Amino acid sequence: QVQLVESGGGWVQPGGPLRLSCAASGFTFHYYVMKCYRQTPGKEREFIAVVPRDGGVKKYAESVKGRFTVSRDNRRKTVSLQMNSLKFEDTAVYYCKAEAVGANSAYWGQGTQVTVAS
Repeated sequence: QVQLVESGGGWVQPGGPLRLSCAASGFTFHYYVMKCYRQTPGKEREFIAVVPRDGGVKKYAESVKGRFTVSRDNRRKTVSLQMNSLKFEDTAVYYCKAEAVGANSAYWGQGTQVTVAS
């Protein structure tokens, strides 16, 4: 059974850090590019970050560049999103997504809520 389970969400004050994790099971993790998205009510899901299969060159949305860092551990089958200097506008449900390269195969996690509030 394929599973992507996010954790680490919660409430944080502006300027604070939070670390999200995504644990994968049921598929060959290192075959998949891992992406992070977020969504707020009434808006489309927004791309945040991507980490390639080998954990090499990551890419980020402009809105989080310099504040967020994505990483993966292929041995533990996990992805982490370290979020620093959080802003009110970072409040959203955060998702991880696994995408197979060159194949029509993708999986989503269930999401974890992040709330930035004073």
